[in-house]
Amino acid sequence: MPAVPAVPAVPAAAANAPDIRALTEDDYPAWVRALGTGFLRSGEVGEEELAIRRGGIEPDRTLGAFDGDRCVATFRTFAQKLTVPGGAAVDSLAVTNVTVAATHRRRGLLTRMMTRELAAAKERGDVCSTLDAAEYPIYGRYGYGPAAWATEWEVDVHRTGLDRHRPVPPPPGARIDLAGAAEVCAEGAALHERVRVLPGRHGTVDRSGRWWRLATGELDWPGSGWTRPFHALYRDAAGRVRGLATYTVENRWEADLPQSVLTVRDLLADGPEAERALWHHLLSVDWVATVRTGRRAPDDLLPLLLPDVRAARTVHHADFLWLRPLDVPALLTSRTYPVEGALVLELRDPMGLAEGRFLLAAGTEGADCAPTGRAADLVLGVGELSALYLGDESASRLRALGRIDEERPGAVELADALLRTGRRPWCPDMF
Repeated sequence: MPAVPAVPAVPAAAANAPDIRALTEDDYPAWVRALGTGFLRSGEVGEEELAIRRGGIEPDRTLGAFDGDRCVATFRTFAQKLTVPGGAAVDSLAVTNVTVAATHRRRGLLTRMMTRELAAAKERGDVCSTLDAAEYPIYGRYGYGPAAWATEWEVDVHRTGLDRHRPVPPPPGARIDLAGAAEVCAEGAALHERVRVLPGRHGTVDRSGRWWRLATGELDWPGSGWTRPFHALYRDAAGRVRGLATYTVENRWEADLPQSVLTVRDLLADGPEAERALWHHLLSVDWVATVRTGRRAPDDLLPLLLPDVRAARTVHHADFLWLRPLDVPALLTSRTYPVEGALVLELRDPMGLAEGRFLLAAGTEGADCAPTGRAADLVLGVGELSALYLGDESASRLRALGRIDEERPGAVELADALLRTGRRPWCPDMF
């Protein structure tokens, strides 16, 4: 039987234990200072930063652990829409801003906050929970698993085989324009809403108006380290925005030769035509010798766009989006399936929130899922289901690792046929 990480017992609050509570207005400055300390950012927090950060925080979904007047741990959640295979979006509890002061580690503060918020999300009706994990070992004990990975490439522009003096032109009538922040806030937001529900975009999450204001610098504070980017919009022959690339450039010269580095912050497109055109644009910017792609899907089109694929060197590849089931029937019936089949999944949950035996009956026209008393076909932890759900991981590989038990011959092969997707999931946003 696959091992499920144990959740540390939630310690009984001693008389002198830190008090965990939702934020009040008086708590807010100490909470922001603790957040900065937790992420190893020193320096004073100014009034402008406090005011801007306050606009993105829901006090009743923001927890702090307070030892007297000092905040020693932070934890925040917000409502999020996660795109699943097929293009539907499910309600997720997004977890962010998790810190515990070095002076108060190993006292169960994270476990107390996580237990409280996951229980509230389950009662509220959230289908799952999502987060970006700063460190790999932390969240498996709470039922999360890595559901989407990300890869970053560094491209040696001079080795690509592309003629930067004759960049590949867009199709007739299409064009690429540089744009300002206000236009990007409007056009980019509309584009993203179209893109995130397209087939093959599973793993994408929604973006708020505030997200766009921060990304374009409309919201900024002294000392944030934000650098004004360039924005390139791809328009089709009808003038409709079909793609957006946001990037910064570090201007470098060596021996009177330009060696500038272009770093992509965001690139989204509603089809391969726009995506290819934007990459060709970025690879032909004058003075740029190196393009860093930022976090992209592991099966991004970019390397194969180049005549010399080896010009794109992988510099980073790691887990990124983590998922945790809360309502298993709702989660499994929200996505699509490429073939017909039925599986009984016995799930083990270290927190008991999604534990049980469930019958999934899936097909190309939809799926049903409900608790069942039938014998299990597969036995696995909720973290393993998380890794499988968006189509990235292989049940066969997890079985070889001893993390799935096959109780009925052929069940692992069927799970792979049902759950794997043609394109790998990808979440472009850190949250």
